[in-house]
Amino acid sequence: MTVGVLALQGSFNEHIAALRRLGVQGIEIRKAEQLLTVSSLIIPGGESTTMAKLAEYHNLFPALREFVKTGKPVWGTCAGLIFLADRAVGQKEGGQELVGGLDCTVHRNFFGSQIQSFEADISVPLLTSKEGGPETYRGVFIRAPAVLDVGPDVQVLAHYPVPSNKVLYSSSTVQIQEEDAVPETNVIVAVKQRNLLATAFHPELTADTRWHSYFMKMGKEVEEGASSSSSGTIVSVGETSVGTEQAKPDIPIYQ
Repeated sequence: MTVGVLALQGSFNEHIAALRRLGVQGIEIRKAEQLLTVSSLIIPGGESTTMAKLAEYHNLFPALREFVKTGKPVWGTCAGLIFLADRAVGQKEGGQELVGGLDCTVHRNFFGSQIQSFEADISVPLLTSKEGGPETYRGVFIRAPAVLDVGPDVQVLAHYPVPSNKVLYSSSTVQIQEEDAVPETNVIVAVKQRNLLATAFHPELTADTRWHSYFMKMGKEVEEGASSSSSGTIVSVGETSVGTEQAKPDIPIYQ
């Protein structure tokens, strides 16, 4: 299995290194035709406006939208979450183009500016049930977005509790601030809809590869489902290992 990582800007090298630790090949994607060579795609974190401008310059948006429609797995982290959302608020003047496909509204930079970036343990029951390990995951939030609402087909995988001194929602017409907020509210930071996975935080900046392993199994299920359909036989989809050789990290990572 070959995983493409959109390599216009942001943490694409870190994703490729995380895949390598699982024994999986990741290749950098910068041209539309390269998407034809991969079975799944990661859209990394970075500066979403810059990434959108570069994607527009290279005429990548039509190919990215078509890739999403094929049913192949796509995972967006941080800025990648914004890319995949059908709707976005809190954008810079003029907005930015989106790939879409994920039925949700996302707030760009929901958690604030660069200096308000943080790390926190978040509860990940589904990830733990599928991949084992601790019941929490150390989320790295860097100028992070958050999901404000989801459609009926979107599965919420993780929340993060926001204290009342945070801005809960902001747009050009509406702003809900501390005086309107409950003492604490849970905001959505990880979702899944069919072949699309999205996280507001950066799993590629940690030593914990469970999100990458989970995404790889999404790809395995798609491949086995396609194989079953083409052969006309029923195939049992079990737990599939994504690689036995654990390579040593070759980049600095946050513990």
